[in-house]
Amino acid sequence: MLGGKGANQSIAAAKAGVPVLHIGRYGKADSWVQDQLQDAGVDCSRVAAVDAPSGHAIIQVDAQAENSIILFAGANHSFRAEELSDLLEGAVAGDWLLLQNECSCTAEMISTAAAKGMQVAFNPSPMDDSVRALPLHELSLLVVNEIEVQQLLDCDELEQDRLVAVLRERLPTTRVVVTFGAKGALWVDADTEIFVSALQVEAVDTTAAGDTFLGYLLAALCQQASPKTALELGCKASSLAVQKVGASVSIPDRTDVDQL
Repeated sequence: MLGGKGANQSIAAAKAGVPVLHIGRYGKADSWVQDQLQDAGVDCSRVAAVDAPSGHAIIQVDAQAENSIILFAGANHSFRAEELSDLLEGAVAGDWLLLQNECSCTAEMISTAAAKGMQVAFNPSPMDDSVRALPLHELSLLVVNEIEVQQLLDCDELEQDRLVAVLRERLPTTRVVVTFGAKGALWVDADTEIFVSALQVEAVDTTAAGDTFLGYLLAALCQQASPKTALELGCKASSLAVQKVGASVSIPDRTDVDQL
């Protein structure tokens, strides 16, 4: 089935109602990947088939609907630094670039986009030690879950007040969103602290829930929504996603989210 954080997030943003151009690569035998992205309304003019196996994942879901994922990078790690400017051709200052930690040249892409005046959102998943060395100060938005923020800050679970203080100290110019699964999500910047509770539903599979949240959150920000409204829209969308099994197939349409 189609998945991967980049694909899921692009589909979610497109379903939320904003124009999305996806930059990605897959193995030549897997043209269905591009077909499913296009069916969801994603512009795939910069998605390419290459002579490498597609990135893929093994996903385990436990009885509490939580997941554990093992990733194989494959074609996602075929990007080279000298290609990045061409891949961003046509982007203008103020456009959003959403990155994950699945592809090669993440640091170079952050800096290349920031130099063009783009707003860069980064979801550092899969999280590893290399993330701390990335130019996180160049980000406009960092989105992490409760485990990832502990790994990033190299700390145990913190109370909200302390977490906010540490984020403002470590990342003073970057807006940060921390997701807490069934509890909700927190927005932190230099002046603002907003927590929005998740909707209480019976979850069957949390795969792609975070990606759904982020795609809808970023779409709302593109549409000039307030941080609180963006958090609420993301929480609504993810509450629908966890009630279906699967990755991209669980991402809801905007009409369903608006009706919720």
